[in-house]
Amino acid sequence: MVVNALEPLLEHTVRGLGYQLADFEYINNGRMLRVFIEKTHELGRTQAGVTLADCEAVSRQLQRVLEVEGIEYDRLEVSSPGLDRRLKKAADFARFAGCEARVRLRHPVNGRRNFTGTVRAVEGDRVEFDYDSGRLAFDLADLDRARLVPKP
Repeated sequence: MVVNALEPLLEHTVRGLGYQLADFEYINNGRMLRVFIEKTHELGRTQAGVTLADCEAVSRQLQRVLEVEGIEYDRLEVSSPGLDRRLKKAADFARFAGCEARVRLRHPVNGRRNFTGTVRAVEGDRVEFDYDSGRLAFDLADLDRARLVPKP
């Protein structure tokens, strides 16, 4: 199955159980499917809520749905996105505006691809980001990867 077709299926299944799909990975040539969930009613900045029981419930339901849909995998993991969660979509950056993140761009800006700083604002698919020596604005299409920096 194409990864793009898998995302709507995962979103629909997870949402039906009262969670939101934070992210997923279909890795090792489809041998492992890793799904990251968060509770819909806790979509503020804090993530106090995903428990082992939540992960088990989502895992059981996904196993059934994936079997019915004929999606092959050897191993399924369901978990919280963690404190160092990935930022991929404009909504992720908007939600965590004011938070510290590590960003890696596809192409260098002023000789650098890696930046650590604060997410400032999001307009459409453009992110404003403050870092140690200035402000950077980049399009999500130019993003290689980004993660929140966990606070101790």
